[in-house]
Amino acid sequence: MVFQNPAAFLFILVVPLLFALRKAGFFRKFSIPLTLSDWGGAAFSWRGRLAAFLSFFSGALMLFGYIALVVAFSDPVVRHHEKVFTSRGTEILFVVDTSPSMAARDIPYLNSTINRLDAARLGIKTLVEAEKGATFALVAMASEAVSVVPPTCDHDVFLDRLDSLKIGALGDGSAIGTGLCSAVYHLVATSAPRKCIVLVTDGENNAGSIHPETAAALADENGISVYVLGIGTRGTVLVEYVDPNTGDVRSGLYESDFDRGALERIASAAGGRYFGIETIPSLSESLSSIAGRERVIQNFHIRTVEELFYHKFLVASAVLFMAGWFVRRVCLSEIL
Repeated sequence: MVFQNPAAFLFILVVPLLFALRKAGFFRKFSIPLTLSDWGGAAFSWRGRLAAFLSFFSGALMLFGYIALVVAFSDPVVRHHEKVFTSRGTEILFVVDTSPSMAARDIPYLNSTINRLDAARLGIKTLVEAEKGATFALVAMASEAVSVVPPTCDHDVFLDRLDSLKIGALGDGSAIGTGLCSAVYHLVATSAPRKCIVLVTDGENNAGSIHPETAAALADENGISVYVLGIGTRGTVLVEYVDPNTGDVRSGLYESDFDRGALERIASAAGGRYFGIETIPSLSESLSSIAGRERVIQNFHIRTVEELFYHKFLVASAVLFMAGWFVRRVCLSEIL
């Protein structure tokens, strides 16, 4: 934190000055001692300890309120530096399978397991946070494919839309070829220096009218690499999800198996690579490897961003002053 008007801190010297003047008797109230005869009433009590504590507490609140006010007048700011890219980076479009099998809970995470779609989300978020200069896009795919986010540099929007994906919303098949064609269509129109598609799926092509290898060849013709992440384990796994169309909870056992060879051929047809994913670390490593292979050198400059904090100290000062006034004028007067 930097103070743009540090001279304001001189006002803090007013506190010890006032304290010294008070000790010297400058603020002593004028009084006339009077002797009254015993009137036989109840003895007067100051309730000493509680009254002394409240008096001290209210004074402390007022003091901290004054200090917060002085800090506010010193104009505090927090400065941080960020990269501003002046040239385009790699464009990465994710084609994410949202068929019901992606609800299989077979990916270890912390002390439990999560489903395949949630695991994919975690890995993609880590990549997006690391690749500040890249552009991202998203296509959701099941029995059909839809564009969820067109190529964008706004990573917050991309991540919000990624979180909105729902298992089963697009049917229960896997139209891999359709998803890849949709991705190619969106990337062809951009001028990014490098473009790639990352297909995240746990199944084989069983829907749509376009063969995945045909779509991969189309991507290759347009200079677009295709990487395939085959996520999930083989064997019997638990599937559980809420059907977004009916609201019903669907659960059961699923015999997980997919044609790894077919997925490898898709990646090979477009100059990419296949990755088998069974854990979060392997997912992160695979995505990091893809980003490293596709990364381009970008021009950038450093921008200094200032965040003003004076208003927060003003609010704190007002709250402390009001609290001190309340303790002194309300709580203390009730006791006395």
